[in-house]
Order: sequence, then structure tokens, then C-alpha cells
Amino acid sequence: MGIDDICTVSYTEETGLVILDQTKLPNEEVYVRLETKESVWDAIRKLMVRGAPAIGVCAGYGLAVSMERDDSRDTETFRRHVRETAAYLNSSRPTAVNLSWALERLCSRLDRYLQNPSENAGGSAGAAEEMRAEEKTAEGMRNAGAGTFCPDISGAKRVLFDEAEKIRREDEAACRKMGEFGLTLLKPGMGILTHCNAGTLATAKYGTCLSPIYVGQERGYDFRVFADETRPLLQGARLTSWELMKAGVDVTLICDNMANQVMKNGWIDAVVVGCDRMAANGDGANKIGTSGVAVLAKEYGIPFYMFVPTSTIDLETKTGEDIVIEQRDGEEIGSMWYQRPMAPAGVKKYNPAFDVTPSRYITAVVTEKGIIRPPYEENLRKIMEDEL
Repeated sequence: MGIDDICTVSYTEETGLVILDQTKLPNEEVYVRLETKESVWDAIRKLMVRGAPAIGVCAGYGLAVSMERDDSRDTETFRRHVRETAAYLNSSRPTAVNLSWALERLCSRLDRYLQNPSENAGGSAGAAEEMRAEEKTAEGMRNAGAGTFCPDISGAKRVLFDEAEKIRREDEAACRKMGEFGLTLLKPGMGILTHCNAGTLATAKYGTCLSPIYVGQERGYDFRVFADETRPLLQGARLTSWELMKAGVDVTLICDNMANQVMKNGWIDAVVVGCDRMAANGDGANKIGTSGVAVLAKEYGIPFYMFVPTSTIDLETKTGEDIVIEQRDGEEIGSMWYQRPMAPAGVKKYNPAFDVTPSRYITAVVTEKGIIRPPYEENLRKIMEDEL
């Protein structure tokens, strides 16, 4: 058993868009088929699928699936419907930049196709042959009087699926590369602390900050991982510990407020975390509690590594102060995991989903293009421009 047995987001013509419902883990492994834009919106909003890269993959497929049954008769109407649906899906969660990035990528790919209809949908000779065959079929239908078949829209729909699949493949490859780069920062037998879940469940495969753990597992590094439970939604307890155990990794679950103690004990040699949005100056938004772990790591002289796919780097956002932090229902704090409420009725609750770790606490940023060190404002821009 291992991460190959975990399929976070998948799409085939036979099964449609299927996600592993992470709200049911670790007690039930339930897969859900998403067929409408409303079901995709709910899945993202309700954290059935979560983690910035996985949200991007799901959103891409979700937009394509949502448009599959669109009955537009002309390409301009179809283009408008795609943009409207993308805006709707983008409203599901505000902080993870991969959501808007993936949706805009599909919309831009569609625009390019509609501006040049001869461009094949799949970007390959095989796809081009399929399109030519379909256009012949369409011509035959028109000659027979069918009249309602529009090859441009049919091709446009295929373009959306093709781009969504590219996003999934690219994310899997990027995660593997982050694992290889990240492993160069670690040594066999290290004790590693992680917060929230940035593993296979948060990506197409491997994860971001857990990727070097899995690559190291393949090579006999025998890491000892300590997973913060990650209040209030318990992603560390329910998800990180579940997938690491599934892969045979030595993992110990701790409460969030125990991070100081395990560091003081000398059990932690490095901290690895993911990121949902990184600003141009290197400030990184991640699950609430991450910044506190970074401050502790700085105090104890422990390196703090943030794993950030380049799709998560937002150069348009200048600093962490400009990142919109999602506010969630306070019931997640007081009653969600309990048979009876654990807070007095009517008490005020403050429940931000993320916090921002200032760049000064981040030892290095690991991307699929390489490892970035300060000055982040300069080096993040360089790596986005492929200059490093």
C-alpha cells in the first residue's frame, strides 16, 4: 500500500470527474462523482477537495465538465458561458491562488483556440486527426440536414478537457521535482515537523512538502515525521497521518500546541510546509498555525522550508498584507468534531482558515524549478522568468 493507491482527483470519459471526499477521512474512503458546476463549487467550498494544487486540478476539470452539456449555438455565447461559470467556481474559496490560476488558464486556452479554429484541441497529431474526423462528421450531418452541430464548439469543449488534463499532469511532475529538490535539504534519519496536509491528498500526486518524504522513503532515508493535528479541521490528524501511514512512513501525531515541546526535546531537525499563495516578497499564506511554527523554528535554529509550486507564486500580490484570508464558520471550532458542543452557546468565534508567514522566517522556498533563497523579491521574480 502507498500513495499510488490514493487518487485525489481523476477524470476519464468512462467515470467522469471523481474526487476522494476528504471530509470522510480517515474513517471512510469515499469517492464522489461531480457532474455540475454546483457540485464542483460545493466540493471545493466544503473541503471535499482541498490543498491549493488539488483545488486547481479539480477546478480545471470542473469547468470542463460544467460546460460539457452547454447548448450554445455560437462560439461567442459559449465563450461567455465559460467565463461566467469560471467566475462562479472562483467564488468558492478566495485564498488559494491555484483556483483562479487554473480557471483563467482554461479560459485563455479557449480564447486562443477560438481565435484560431485550426489549432488542434489536444496539442498532438492524434488529437488533430480526431478533430479532422469530427469535422468530416459534422460536415456530413450538415449536408444531411442535421443543421445544429457546431464543430467549433465541439472542439472548444475538447480544448477545455485537454487543458485540464495538462494541469493535472504538470502538477504531478512538479511535485516529483519538488521532492527531488527538497530531498537535497534533508539527511537520512531526520526528525521532520509538518503542519496541515500538503501531501498526495492536496495535489495530483506526491504532494509538495511531503514529496521529499516519499522520495526519501523510496531511498531508505527513514525519516521520523511529526504531524501537527492542525486545528480546527484536523488536516494533520485526519489526512497527513493517514496518507503517511498508508505509505509506511514513521509518523507521530501531536497537538498543535506540542510543537514547542518536540522542538525543545531536540526531536525536530527541519520543518516542511506547503503554501496556498506566495506574495512577490516571499510572504507565504498557509493553513492557520503555520506562522507560529515558523516563529518557533526560528527561535530553536531549525530550518523552515516552504514548498511552493510556481503556480502558487503570485507576483501581482506585493506582500502578505495583500492576501485575502478566508474566514470560515465558527462552528468548526466549537461543535464540528464533538457529539455535544464544546463551547458555550452564543460565544463569539474567530476562525481564519490561513495565516501569513513573513518571508524573514522562511529559510528557503522549494519549487519545481529549484530552491530559492533570500532575497525573495528578486529571486522569486527570476525563477518565474526562468532566469535562475
